[in-house]
Amino acid sequence: MSEPSGPTATAARPAPPDAPRAAELAPGDAASALHAPTAGRSWRALLEPLLILLVGAGWLLYVANADLDSIESRSLAPGYVAQKTWEHIELTAVATLLVLVIAVPAGVLLSRRWARPATPVVLAVANIGQSAPSIGMVVLLAVLWGVGFWTAIVALVAYGVLPALRNTMVGLQQVDPTLVDAGRGIGMSSAAVLGRVELPLAVPVILAGIRTTLILMVGTAAIASFISGGGLGDLVTTGVTTQRTPVLLTGCVLMALLALLIDWLGGIATRFLSPKGL
Repeated sequence: MSEPSGPTATAARPAPPDAPRAAELAPGDAASALHAPTAGRSWRALLEPLLILLVGAGWLLYVANADLDSIESRSLAPGYVAQKTWEHIELTAVATLLVLVIAVPAGVLLSRRWARPATPVVLAVANIGQSAPSIGMVVLLAVLWGVGFWTAIVALVAYGVLPALRNTMVGLQQVDPTLVDAGRGIGMSSAAVLGRVELPLAVPVILAGIRTTLILMVGTAAIASFISGGGLGDLVTTGVTTQRTPVLLTGCVLMALLALLIDWLGGIATRFLSPKGL
């Protein structure tokens, strides 16, 4: 008798002897296989902050055991370094919060059809902060308003508005128009369509702009030291003016590690705040 051919024969063909069978997996093995990718991602997500903390702790330990002169010892005292790090975080946090208060609502308004004629003017004003040299801007503001924390905040806000504003506009503009029409077709108001359809779909792009703004704020906050605004820039300027390399490198290393840590936190926030299914 000849062997059956066609789809029936293919379906009835036995599996190879060494092929794994689902029925042979123990419940514990199945659960492990199911959660293995998630566990791997969790470990990879924790690896970056651990490396950041290890590098930071290793550098501070090296500085603590190095042969420092009196100027370096005063500039790298643990209390002073912690104070400057906290001031840098304050500059970044306050400037980013003000950028969000200004840029996100402005981006939402400029994405509306009735406000689009004003878009070129607003973008041109926002581009001033990006196109002007940051040091020149902060010095000009210091001449106009005096030195200090809040003058540095104004300069940082002017420098960081554009990414958040632009991403908010792009995120809302890329929403599929058919989804907006469908929302209006079922009787939703314009405000309801914005809050329940457009903004949730635009959240990933908006969060990417906020994340970019955070990184810009961390790096640019060093200019606050030129107008007595505090922050880790004080260590950099002290290291340059006194020609103390350990002080200079400590300020640079801590700013780089802080930027990497904030970028990691921004990635975590993006994953948690983005709507499920996007």
